[in-house]
Amino acid sequence: MRFSTTTLLALPLLAAAAESPFEQYKAKFQNFISSFGATTGSGDGADKAQVPVPASSSGKKSKKVVEPKKIETLTLENWKNELYGSIKPEAITPEEWVVFISGGNKTCFGHCGKAEEAFKDSAAKFAVLPQSPNLGYVNCDDQPVLCNSWSASTGVLWLFEMNAPPIQSDIYVKRLNLTTVTGDDIVKHYQAEPRDVKWRKFAADSYFHPFDGFFARYNLAVPLGYLFWGLNVVPSWAMMLGVSFLSRSMMNRNRFDGPPRGGAPAPAQ
Repeated sequence: MRFSTTTLLALPLLAAAAESPFEQYKAKFQNFISSFGATTGSGDGADKAQVPVPASSSGKKSKKVVEPKKIETLTLENWKNELYGSIKPEAITPEEWVVFISGGNKTCFGHCGKAEEAFKDSAAKFAVLPQSPNLGYVNCDDQPVLCNSWSASTGVLWLFEMNAPPIQSDIYVKRLNLTTVTGDDIVKHYQAEPRDVKWRKFAADSYFHPFDGFFARYNLAVPLGYLFWGLNVVPSWAMMLGVSFLSRSMMNRNRFDGPPRGGAPAPAQ
């Protein structure tokens, strides 16, 4: 396999043109922390909800400040502990989680910003409900392996109904309108009944079901997540170059392994 001088000179230019994926992830993560960091904590004074309180004996109404619900950031390392750890031993009903699957410029193409603000706003609205779910957040720019292992797309709500094993935990999926969604919409989606009609249920026999799927049962989900992430990280020019080298190698091997070009010698008379 021979390279021309032009090809050798072009390779550094191609490498420089493809921005390092790890630098992209680092930058996206820093942007995420600066713009959305308040949603993953317990909230500050600016995010507290003003809740009307019934009139007192004096006839005056007052408002009570309620802390918004905490939004847990789920990662490849902690998501199982967070979801299963919330199940109470004495619970007779499933422990619910509403998780927003988001992303930055790489996985959501910059369209998830409004939905992130709406999800942040819903944390204060969920806090005033008599019964409300736990809240979680996944950023596929920062957790590409987790999103690929779940086969999860961005701009979507996942509703987990967690039960202690061996009882099956159900998952429902709801796609959001990223241009118009509000915090009230997210609360209404959660309260909508029946779930099987208003949401799309994640089939338990699906290969990518996080708990009961084929890949999860045989511990293949995370390796596949790394595989799919790796394929997305490799620059297109490198993939094309590798395919070209592979095809040339196969052609050269077939040429040398084949019959002689002159053909077999003629039999003696």
